[in-house]
Amino acid sequence: MKLKQFGITFLSVCIAAFSGIKAAEAASFSVIADDLNSPRGLSFGPDGSLYVTEAGTGGSGACVPSPSAAGQSLCYGTTGAVTKIRNGTQERVLTGLPSLALPDGTDTAGPHDIKFDASGKPYIAVGYASNPTFRATLGNTDLGKIITANFKTNSWTSVADLANYELVNNPDGGDVISNPFSLLLNGNNIVAVDAGANELLSVGTDGSNLKAIATIPRQTLANPVFPSGASSSPFEIQPVPTNVAKGPDGAYYISQLTGFPFPEGEAKIYRVGSDDKPTVYTDGLTQLTDLDFDTEGNLYALQYANQSLWKGNLDGSVIKIARDGTRTTILSGNGLESPTALTIGADGAIYVTNRGDSPGQGQVIKIENPKSVPESSSTFSLLAFLGTVSVMLHKGKAKGLPTKKIIPSLW
Repeated sequence: MKLKQFGITFLSVCIAAFSGIKAAEAASFSVIADDLNSPRGLSFGPDGSLYVTEAGTGGSGACVPSPSAAGQSLCYGTTGAVTKIRNGTQERVLTGLPSLALPDGTDTAGPHDIKFDASGKPYIAVGYASNPTFRATLGNTDLGKIITANFKTNSWTSVADLANYELVNNPDGGDVISNPFSLLLNGNNIVAVDAGANELLSVGTDGSNLKAIATIPRQTLANPVFPSGASSSPFEIQPVPTNVAKGPDGAYYISQLTGFPFPEGEAKIYRVGSDDKPTVYTDGLTQLTDLDFDTEGNLYALQYANQSLWKGNLDGSVIKIARDGTRTTILSGNGLESPTALTIGADGAIYVTNRGDSPGQGQVIKIENPKSVPESSSTFSLLAFLGTVSVMLHKGKAKGLPTKKIIPSLW
């Protein structure tokens, strides 16, 4: 059975070079939104406000088996939301969105990402993180879909059903699991990552022509490290793609979390060009959850954890990857905990969702003075310190490890 984590309980990454390279100086940040329920994606709207999706806390409705916590169930509620941040204030502008979580509100799937088209219309990826076969037991829900919303009327309509596409097609040929986690708008098309299905998909903004563009490949670990310390023969892991960004070259770049046993230094960033074939753009990273490009073509990667999730470390890192491949650590730890998403503002600041699987404790932070120190381009290790674990989903496409807390159902 192949194991893969779904949830994201966001862990931390502290990066340092192997020989004589200084660790990065800590950049400072301010908290611009607080008390959020498992904040995930964020994006600036046409009005200049920052919008963040809250995956919610589930609820007391019908339940489905948890793919990550043996013997436990994820239960349905309408606690998902979208929060608007502007001029020092925060306001929920869309509420009642579907949410699925454990009884304590963790291991949550719900509103995972938000992007706006050229006309200002918002599109939202709603996660699911389970087998689509069970979804009907939850009633008429938009879990596992892409929706478009009207903030004025607090309403939304379905655009595309990614969970059903996985159920019917299962393009990667593995376990049937769906968890839409991120999206972007490319003209009249929506490009989305399904972290459970291991797919990059495309669909028209009118819901037409839903199709898989590329399957993110599994990889084999030569020397896997497990919680028990036991050695193993080569071990195949799930890719768990988490985010898609469009590069200056027009290609799609996809971040990878990696599945159990969440190996350190094994996460990759894939590039999908016009031939729709994923190739490795860069590697040597750990548990990535998001990507974004700045106006100069530098790529910023967000590490959910520096250590394998089962080690219990919650510090996170923001890493800048220059066009020549040079890496610098912008921020590592020092309050950056289990981050889920980032975006670069028009002001050049870096905005990050922090504590991404923490009911009532999530934040959005603004990194204001990104001092950094170059990393070795060939030999650096991700070292970490501090934390607590949240989720590992097991699945053929994500079947999880037994842990007390499950990381937000990203996968």
